[in-house]
Parts: sequence; structure tokens; C-alpha cells
Amino acid sequence: MPPLQLVAMAFSAVFVMTVVIWAVRGETPWQHFRQPARAWALGIGGLFGYHLLYFIGIQNAPPADANLINYLWPVLIVLFSTLLPAHAGVGALRWFHIAGAGLGFLGTGLIVTGGTGLAFNPDHLPGYAAAVAAALAWSSYSVLSRRFAHISTNAVGSFCGATALLAWLAHLALETTVWPATPGGWLAVLAIGLGPVGSAFFLWDHAVKQGDLRVVGASAYAAPMLSTLLLVVFGFTDPTWTLAIACALIAGGGLLAARDMIAGRG
Repeated sequence: MPPLQLVAMAFSAVFVMTVVIWAVRGETPWQHFRQPARAWALGIGGLFGYHLLYFIGIQNAPPADANLINYLWPVLIVLFSTLLPAHAGVGALRWFHIAGAGLGFLGTGLIVTGGTGLAFNPDHLPGYAAAVAAALAWSSYSVLSRRFAHISTNAVGSFCGATALLAWLAHLALETTVWPATPGGWLAVLAIGLGPVGSAFFLWDHAVKQGDLRVVGASAYAAPMLSTLLLVVFGFTDPTWTLAIACALIAGGGLLAARDMIAGRG
């Protein structure tokens, strides 16, 4: 399926389910749509802007190259967290936060490249630029969300609805529609909407608003690691020493970044 169409369908699914949940609670969508303009700009810029830039990146550059550039966003979250005001409760950036995020990025690089390296080509500069912009969009959205900690996570449902609408418009303008050919395909789209597009964004919103941003950023490198391990478990790829080293780097980086929390000092 075209990527923007899949994004549009998945976000539509989560928005419909969110509206159902609001109705069961006796809430009206309007009360969750009534958010400050800045919150709307941040939510739409983060959810829709990131996905649009990401797909532009992987379509205009080798996917491995673009994907690795995109995975700069956890490191950027760690660095950008220092720009928040003191009352945001983030705390000082320490060497182990940066080192932990750096180890996570190295591990992700091994996963994305398979340990073979990358061949950056100047002809793919637009794709690389879009991947950088995607990393900046998601890291900025994540860090700036801390300034809106007073806004309920329920607002994410509203942002998902707006993202679905914009994704449909982008799909109709840039892609050819291809509907799922089997019931299993429709169920897969629904599962994406309820899981990695649905609940994941609600959980992420809570994490960046209430958690330690530096640890959240470094720990985010567990995503490519876990997704690759799932491919191994289900037989889509083979376990390798490169993958084992990558997992060790990512897990070690996450533990290092969380040193204060583990020691009970933060």
C-alpha cells in the first residue's frame, strides 16, 4: 500500500476508536478539540509533519541511509531537553545521558546497515535533507510537548483526527489508491491504527510530558532493536552477531542514560 495512504487509514482508525471511547465516557469530541492554537500547531506538526518528511526521505534516498539519519531524533531529544526552562523539571544534562544516546545510535546504525556501512550519494541530497527534517520535527515535537504538560493526553486523539485528514489529502495528491485485497489486510491496518499509531502516540505523549526526557530519548533506541528481534522471532530474518552487538549497545546505552534513576538519585 502507498505509505501516506497507510498513514491516513491508520490515523483514521485510531481517531474513530478515540471518539468511541470519548462517547462511552460521556465526553464530547468538542471538549478535546478546544486546545490552544500553539498546541494544535505542535500536534499536527509533530504527527503529520514527521510522517510526511520521513516518507519523502525514504522515497528520495536509499531507505537505509534515510532511516539512519532519521534515527538522530532520540539523540536530538537528549540535547534539546537542555533548552527547556528550569521549571520544566528536566534537570541538568550529564555525560552519561549523551554517552547513552550515542551508544544507542551506534547500535541502531548496526541494525539499519547490517554492519556493512553506508554509501552516501550527493544525488540523494533531497532525501537526506527530508530525513534530517523528519528527525528535527519529531525531536522538537517531543521536547516542546513538555511545555504543554497541563494539556490532557486525550488531546492526542484530536491531533490524530487532523493528521488523518491531512494524510488523506496528501495521499490523493501524491499517490495512487490501493485498497487491501483481503480481510487480513484490513485487519492489519486496524491493528496498526490501534497499536503503533494509536496507543503508541498516547503513551509517548505521557512519557515526554511526565518522564525524564533524557532517559526517554536514549531508551527510544529500543524501538528498532525490538522490531528487529520480532523479525527474528517470526522467522523473517536470521540472528547474527551483528544484531547481538547492536542489542548490547542499545541496551547498555539505555541503562547508562538511566544511571541516576537506577541508583535512586533522580
